[in-house]
Amino acid sequence: MELATSDEALKRSLLTSLVVGMVFSAINQGDVVLAGEAPNLVKIGSNYVVPFCVVTYGCVSARRAARSDPGP
Repeated sequence: MELATSDEALKRSLLTSLVVGMVFSAINQGDVVLAGEAPNLVKIGSNYVVPFCVVTYGCVSARRAARSDPGP
């Protein structure tokens, strides 16, 4: 849990999820918003949550691998 909640991992995950989430939301719900309709909030939420989880998992996996790697 420490690896996932470290400042570096959280900053990276949040920044990436904001950027990717905005792009995905524009792609997936942009036509709905431009038509003046209410977007699907569950879909918009998942556009941010999924990248956050993926980046956090990647950070944790990389740190675990680095800890177990004895190096050259």
